[in-house]
Amino acid sequence: MHEVFEAAGALRETYQRVDWASTPLGPVESWTPTLRAAVDLTLKTRFPVTLFWGPELVLVYNEAYVDLIGEKHPAALGTPASVVFSEIWDSIGPMLTGVLSGGRATWSEDLELFMDRHGFAEQCFFTFSYSAVRNSQEQVEGVMNIVAETTGQVVSRRRLALLAHLTDALKDLDDPQRILRRATTVLRANAQDLLDADVLLPGVAFRESTTAMPAVPPSVFRDRDLVVEHMGERTMVWLRLTTASPLWQNPVLVAGLNHHLPVDDGYTRFVRLVGVAITQAFDRAQARQTERRIAELERQMSESLQRSLLTPPARPEHLEVAVRYQPAAAQMQVGGDWYDAFLLPDNSLALVIGDVTGHDTRAAAGMAQIRNLLRGVATAVRKPPSFVLAGLDGAIRTLAVNALATAVLAHIEQTAQQAAERRWTLWWSNAGHLPPVLITPDGAATLLWTPTDIMLGVDPDAARGDHAATLAPGSTVVLYTDGLVDRRGVLIDDGLTDLIHALTDRQNLSAEQLCDHLLARYADSSEDDIALVVLRIPSDIAAAVDSPVAHA
Repeated sequence: MHEVFEAAGALRETYQRVDWASTPLGPVESWTPTLRAAVDLTLKTRFPVTLFWGPELVLVYNEAYVDLIGEKHPAALGTPASVVFSEIWDSIGPMLTGVLSGGRATWSEDLELFMDRHGFAEQCFFTFSYSAVRNSQEQVEGVMNIVAETTGQVVSRRRLALLAHLTDALKDLDDPQRILRRATTVLRANAQDLLDADVLLPGVAFRESTTAMPAVPPSVFRDRDLVVEHMGERTMVWLRLTTASPLWQNPVLVAGLNHHLPVDDGYTRFVRLVGVAITQAFDRAQARQTERRIAELERQMSESLQRSLLTPPARPEHLEVAVRYQPAAAQMQVGGDWYDAFLLPDNSLALVIGDVTGHDTRAAAGMAQIRNLLRGVATAVRKPPSFVLAGLDGAIRTLAVNALATAVLAHIEQTAQQAAERRWTLWWSNAGHLPPVLITPDGAATLLWTPTDIMLGVDPDAARGDHAATLAPGSTVVLYTDGLVDRRGVLIDDGLTDLIHALTDRQNLSAEQLCDHLLARYADSSEDDIALVVLRIPSDIAAAVDSPVAHA
């Protein structure tokens, strides 16, 4: 064995069998010192290296290079490059001859080449450099190629990119038909590994393929979930998708495979991952639909409970009272908003607006307890609103009602003198709630700002105050919950300012008309429930004959 091949490792016998004398390089004994040195360097490195030597660019390569050329070895050893790589010569030939003729070294990164190294035109990617090998007279004798195959990295990157794109495209979809359309759109727009992809459902004819593809595999799945079959010039894959949805049983992913790539474990794993992305989208859609149904049922139950508690208001003679409860359109659970209007034992009118914190059945249940407690305390105590709210706070603590709430309690009272003057007194106490609005007969709308006491359910010993305003014929009082004025990204003060604008010059609207006006303006944009109580004293009211008991 020639000493120049001592470092050839597993290729030593292959080198020995080559009839070098019959190759363009000639007998080994005639090789130039430059060629011998280049071969020694090539064989001693563990990185894939090949030499293209002489005018014919004859191949001499090391053991690491064998995997890159597959079945071309061992015939490639000692053979001109134009013969070995005839199928890619149009791409690499000009670069090689350019360097051999004295040109600059080349650099190619992830260059795509369709190489016949396993019996078919395989899609390959390489990063490599062609460098001139010169003798002592600076003459170019050959070209050295230091190369790394990057096919795995390039294909993996594009497959991961497709999976990420597919997952992102499907993540927010709830409708199975939209999932089907979006999945096929994404897969067909990135048709390098899955060609003319489709998702087929039993009994559903949704296919937009421009190429005839079998709806079911000619073979039986049996106990397999993935079938790969060669059909003429095409290779097809069918993957049965397993979903939790009872509405979409046994969907099948079907696609053509890239005939320039081997159908190996990496390829089938990729197909399965595509199937997982689609299956998870189906399952998410089913889970969301189930969640929505449960939430809607809960909402309906809570809303039914809430509406059953929000009884029709008391409407004393000579006064208009209107109420509204509007659940948030976009919210799947009701809150604890409530209104009330009832007569006290002395025939004065009590008005209530309140809001229990939270948006669930607990809030609705807490609202029911506090509403009923307030009615009981107000009927038994027979004192101003602040005393009633203080008694309510004590009952909340004593009865261990686990709820916090804001509220305004108002009493509408009239002395005999006021009856003769056709006037009323509005007495109210505010437990952490938004201020009422008073619309005077001239149309001016004013927030009834007062020092706000602590909300209910925090401290039963907290001090509470009463406030009063005189109501003339043509006056209107509006009580409301925060859903009317609170908007995402908008300061509450701006919401209150807009409310005042909406109520200004509305003195001629009836109580019912004013409720409708406010809901038409605010309900669609509200993210919270809205409760309203509107009291109006008609401007044409006559003097009362029977006067309620005066405020004590």
